[in-house]
Order: sequence, then C-alpha cells, then structure tokens
Amino acid sequence: MTPLRSGGSVPGVVEADDLGTYVVKFTGSAQGRKALVAEVIVGELARALGLRFPELVLVHFDPAIADSEPHQEVRELHSASAGLNLGMDHLPGARDFTPEVAKVFPVDPLEAGRIVWLDALTVNVDRTVHSSNLMVWPTLGVAPPRLWLIDHGAALVFHHRWDGSDPAKRYDFRHHALGHYAPDVRAADAELAPKVTEELLRRIVAEVPDAWLTDFTTPDEAREAYVEYLYARVRASGAWLPTDFPSLEELAAEEALRAARTQQGRPDWLKRVPDLHGKPAAEQDWSVHLG
Repeated sequence: MTPLRSGGSVPGVVEADDLGTYVVKFTGSAQGRKALVAEVIVGELARALGLRFPELVLVHFDPAIADSEPHQEVRELHSASAGLNLGMDHLPGARDFTPEVAKVFPVDPLEAGRIVWLDALTVNVDRTVHSSNLMVWPTLGVAPPRLWLIDHGAALVFHHRWDGSDPAKRYDFRHHALGHYAPDVRAADAELAPKVTEELLRRIVAEVPDAWLTDFTTPDEAREAYVEYLYARVRASGAWLPTDFPSLEELAAEEALRAARTQQGRPDWLKRVPDLHGKPAAEQDWSVHLG
C-alpha cells in the first residue's frame, strides 16, 4: 500500500490475503535477517509477559506487487525480499510517543518498570527519549489510549558477537523513553523474572524461521544459543537492573550542556547555524513569498 521511509529499514504497509493490514519488515533491508530474529524473539517475549505488542505474522511477499513503486531504492529493497518476510499488525491512527506526548501522557511506574525491564533483559538500547519506538493507540473512540511497543530490530545486540558478550553486562538506560516516569524496575523484576523460563524461551525461539538462523551449524543450535544466553541473563538480573534515571529537568540540563559544548567547538562561521539535534523539523511558511 505504501512504503514507510521514517526508519532506516524502510518497512511497508501491506494488505495481505487474509485482508489484514501489516507493517512489513523486509529481509532485503540493510539491517538484515538478524533484525527480524530480534523482532520475533523480543516481541513474542513482550506478549508472553503481558505487555502490549502488535501481532506478528510471516508474510510471503511477491516483489511484483510493487513494480509501480517510483523510488528505485524501494524497488530494489522489494526485489531483494522475495519470499518470507515479517509483518506486524498495523495500528490505524496510532501516534508516536514523542517527548511532547511524554510530558502529558500518564504511565504507571510499574508499567514503565516492566517495559524498561524487558529492554534491559533483551539489551534493547533503542528506546530513548528521542526515538521511543512506542506508540499511543487507540486515538479515536471510547477506549482509553495505551502504550504499545514496536520495533525491536536493534535489540539482542549479543547475537552480533556471540563470543564477546557477557550475560551479566550492565548497559546504560539513563536516557530511556520512560525513565522520567520513575519506573519501578525492582517490582517488575520480582514479577517478570520468574516467568522467563527455559520452556518459555524455547517456545518463543521456535517461532523464528530456520532460514533466518545462520550463525551456527544448524538452526536448532542457534535457537539453543538464544535460550542459554537469555536464561543466563534473566538469572543475573541483579547485576544489570537499571535503577538510576534522570528527571525531565536533568535531561534538559544535560541536553543544554551538550548543545553548549557543541556550539563552543564550532568555528565562528558555523556558530550561526542553529543546532536542531533532537528537535522536530520546522515547517516553512511560504505565505510571505506568495503574497
């Protein structure tokens, strides 16, 4: 139906033969198949733990569907993605959980803690204040809007370097998108860690297609490696549990300091160029030129 160019993977909104509409991530994207493996494992784990995450489906894609696409980059992506791809149920009308939305949208500390805990377990460092990978849905009707998790392709960073990754390693989550909600990560750990069993992990990794698991001699060896790593990590949660989160005011002060240092390091001619890092693009008012 349409390509989405807001992300580096250039997914597309696709209507399938079950009449469902899905956001499809393609195997031919620059992120490769490991991003799809991460989407399946983290997404299904989120669902198993009671977090809101859109349904995932496997999509058999025929590039001929998009022959009329005018952009060469998108056509080449589709041509390289014939066969099995990954679809996520499309949430119509959903809006991004932006910093502006975060200032007014209520999130319970325990819910925030559950999401932060999942991200810390799966080493998903790509849910930040500037790129939350969270959606608010529904936005119409009488049902209350809720947070939905999306886009976990950057998680499971350990599967890019199996030999050098420590399951107990602590990562920096100070700039997590939900950090200023005082996430109760300790309560989330007490609730969720016992649920992440070897049996659950094996059931989840079994959903990953064999063709996407190429790091080991056989797909079953790859699946067992994911199970062993994630199970070892959940047992070591005391070592990596993130608990130190700055407030919105502290984040703003850090951003102002960063901007000042950047400005100071610029040559004089460049200091007159505004720093728009992390700010939404301003809309140009052309009425002054049109009379």
